[in-house]
Order: sequence, then structure tokens, then C-alpha cells
Amino acid sequence: MRQIMLILGGVCVFAVSAVVLVEIMPAPLKDSDYLVIGSIATLVSLLVMFVVLLSTRLKSPDPFFKKRKKKR
Repeated sequence: MRQIMLILGGVCVFAVSAVVLVEIMPAPLKDSDYLVIGSIATLVSLLVMFVVLLSTRLKSPDPFFKKRKKKR
């Protein structure tokens, strides 16, 4: 259930950021403008998903490094 919510949240963030960027860009949009809009929307949605995963699933003090078990 959590994975489905995460995926739906990512899709919603992508859609909202894409719509906002289409509204911000000047009126005559070219194909390259849509490429830029899609790239920025993808970047924003991936960053939001990364931050959500860091704040919910990875609650260790330092989530990027794992301590190795000591060899005896």
C-alpha cells in the first residue's frame, strides 16, 4: 500500500509541476520547450520522492552510510 501511495504521489507531483511549467512558459511553445518542461517536472518529482523516502523509510542518523560489522 505504501508503494502505491508513493507512486501516485510521484505522478501527482509530476503532473502538477508540468502544468505549472506549461503555464509559466511564454505562449508559442516549441517541441524543445515541452522537452524542457518534461525534464524539469521529472527532476522535481524524483527529488520529492527522494526526500519523502529519506524522511519516512530511512530513519537512521546517517542514511547514506552503513556501519560494517566488526570481524572477529
